[in-house]
Formats: sequence, structure tokens, C-alpha cells
Amino acid sequence: MSPEKVAVVEKILSANDQVAQLNRARLETKNIFSINIMASPGAGKTSVIMRTIQNLQNTIKIGVIEGDTAPVTIDADKITQAGVPAIQINTGGDCHLDAVMLASGLEQFPLSDIDLLIVENVGNLICPVAFQLGTHLNVLIASIPEGDDKPYKYPAMYRGVDILIINKIDLLPYIDFNMDYFLQGVRMLNPELVSFPLSCKTGEGVKSWTEWLLQRVRQNSHPKE
Repeated sequence: MSPEKVAVVEKILSANDQVAQLNRARLETKNIFSINIMASPGAGKTSVIMRTIQNLQNTIKIGVIEGDTAPVTIDADKITQAGVPAIQINTGGDCHLDAVMLASGLEQFPLSDIDLLIVENVGNLICPVAFQLGTHLNVLIASIPEGDDKPYKYPAMYRGVDILIINKIDLLPYIDFNMDYFLQGVRMLNPELVSFPLSCKTGEGVKSWTEWLLQRVRQNSHPKE
């Protein structure tokens, strides 16, 4: 990449980070804890969100912002049918959400009514991690059918997240997936990464994830104004 292009990219990311800081301040003013969920297509982002809602919606108030490259509202509709407020952001074909898009979504959202905001990013293992949104945590979902080589192929993604959910562990007996090899790659890139192996299909491991998340929400909590 030429020096001129590098300068343009750095300027774009800098401007994005400034908006991300404003998003974070807005969420904290409303006493909202927030997570940005990223994954490849088919890894189970929406399934994890639905399981999280199922386990926590009677304890805390949850809201979801869906990012998608097309104006189809399938995922947002599933969430609203579960009784949780959700809106969709159409990226216009872009392969990621950015802070400006999230700021627009926050304008449309009933922020005073929620404790936890879940943002579902576009399915992609390259672009999303480069654009901070202002959420408190970046969460990556990896799934067993994707293969055990993903940390080695997409190192930037694994370096740039705070939490790793390993989904579809019910398929381990049927798929050639070396968990030790996978976790070795993860540890090389991000030694402090907190991991939650689980299966949205069977429910195994989901409680550990949602209890941990609930604790983080409560640590962030103070009385609503």
C-alpha cells in the first residue's frame, strides 16, 4: 500500500475512533453495558444472541442492533418476536459496521429502557475488527465446522477481541477439529483471551457464558436516572 493510501486509511480510522468514543460516552451516560459480536457467516451469531436473551431477559433488559449488508430483517424479526427491542442497520454493502453507523442506530433506540446492548456485526473475519464501535467488549464467535486453522489464517481478528465463544461443540465428535491446535493459535495471538466453549443447539456451556456476561453488566451498573 502506498504512503498516500496508508495516510487516508489512518485518517478514516482516526475519525471512526473519535465517533466510537462518543458512542461509548453515550452508552455509559445511560448506564448501558455493550458488546460487539463478530464472526464469519454461519458461525452462529444470531443463535448465540437468542440463547443469551433466553437466559437473561427475565433478569436484565436487553436490546439488539443488527448489522447487515442487505435490507432483509430476518434476524431482527427473530429477536423482536422474542420480546426484545431490535433494529437493523443496513451497511449498504459494506463488510462491517462502523462507529458512525452505530451512532445512527443509537439515535433510533430506546436506550433508557435497556441494561445490555448487543451489536451483531456483519459476518466477516477481516474488516469488522478494524473499526471500533464504542462498545465495551469485542466478542468473536468461532464455530467447529469452520476448522481449527482460523486463528492462523485471521490473526488480526483473534488479536483484536476480548472474548472468544467457541460454538457448535456438539459437532466435535463428527468433525476433524483439533481443539489443542486451535487454542494454541489463540494463545499465541491473544494470551489473555477469555473463552467460552458452548453449543447453542444443546445448551451446553451457555449458562457459563451468560452468567459471566450478567456479572459484567452488574459490575457496570448504577441506578438509572
